[in-house]
Amino acid sequence: MNIDEQVELLMQGTDYGDKELQKAMAAELRERLLISDKEKRPLQVYCGYDPTSTDLHLGHTISMRKLRQFQDLGHDVTFLIGNYTALVGDPSDKNKARPVLTQEQVAENSKTYAEQAFRVLDRSKTKVRYNGEWLGELSLVDLIRLGQNFTVQQFLARENFARRLEKGEPIFLHETFYALMQGYDAAAMKTDVQVGGSDQLFNIIVAGRKLQETLGQKPLVGIITGILPGTDGIQRMSKSTGNIVPINTGADDMFGKLMSIPDSALGIYMRLVTRFSPHEIAQIEKDVTSGALHPRDAKMKMAGEITSIFYGEAEAESARENFVKMFQQKEVPDEMPEYELESGQTIVDVILGAGMAESKSKARQLIDQKGVRLDGEVLMRGDAIFPHPGVLQVGKRRFVRVR
Repeated sequence: MNIDEQVELLMQGTDYGDKELQKAMAAELRERLLISDKEKRPLQVYCGYDPTSTDLHLGHTISMRKLRQFQDLGHDVTFLIGNYTALVGDPSDKNKARPVLTQEQVAENSKTYAEQAFRVLDRSKTKVRYNGEWLGELSLVDLIRLGQNFTVQQFLARENFARRLEKGEPIFLHETFYALMQGYDAAAMKTDVQVGGSDQLFNIIVAGRKLQETLGQKPLVGIITGILPGTDGIQRMSKSTGNIVPINTGADDMFGKLMSIPDSALGIYMRLVTRFSPHEIAQIEKDVTSGALHPRDAKMKMAGEITSIFYGEAEAESARENFVKMFQQKEVPDEMPEYELESGQTIVDVILGAGMAESKSKARQLIDQKGVRLDGEVLMRGDAIFPHPGVLQVGKRRFVRVR
């Protein structure tokens, strides 16, 4: 790839919320790539991951896909485990303070993070580090000196803090430490490029660049990726909403969940999760718009590509074949009624709410007869919480798309 093609690929799927900022970052990235090429020095690229839970889902891997693109272009990538930032908890996308984790909880959660990441990253080319290496050495005086680079107003102007302030909800002092700590990560590693989601814009573009400049370093280039919606195509992918695609799952399960996303989310999934180039994505979208490619077939391409990233080509192809046998050959309709899933609903609740059975006893009878399936999998317990959005089949010919 020439430099312009590299910039196009690396900026694919970015979301700064401001066109001018996006142009500025693209220009700075181009400059860094030119210098890197001239000096034969790889860029130092990183993204941090706070181990606040044990398992990762597809939404967590968006930044990893971007890191892999940098790896494939020959740059040095660090997978940073935020064992110290996790003790504070990132307030960026939260409307209340996160619970403070213990060091033991963080250590336990950290065990599986890197291994799961290596399904996307090249193990042989990835440095794994923990930010406790340098954050654990900071003194109170150091923290004061870092803090003097920012005003309280800068923090309170952030959307999530502003909302909480307006509602009279508490904002705890330790929450303001998070941006300082993440900014110091960038400075400690002499970072050229930091990757992160759009919820990290302040931490990367404001805190990281400011602290590097203060410490005599050239401010990093922030690659700010979009946020992946869940299988409902609307809400952010999150375990709490039940709209996730886990990466520690089977190929069949991953493929089926990806096929359940609405057509409207196809573009963002291709841009954020696949290895497709900008030109390949543009061609697929052009073919769908012109009618040359059915949206379902485009989605099959996307689902196969993503599944192959995590499970290999052979298992992805097997998953595709199983999906075709289970759905297309059983004449699952393209068009069907939709039902909006509510938090805490059981399988019986959904069957009744969607009008798929006349009573609870009839719904249980259908379940006992193994006549209820979700994305082709038989549901066995009516009192169980509804597993996830997808195509619910009741009997032989009744279908509803659960969002």
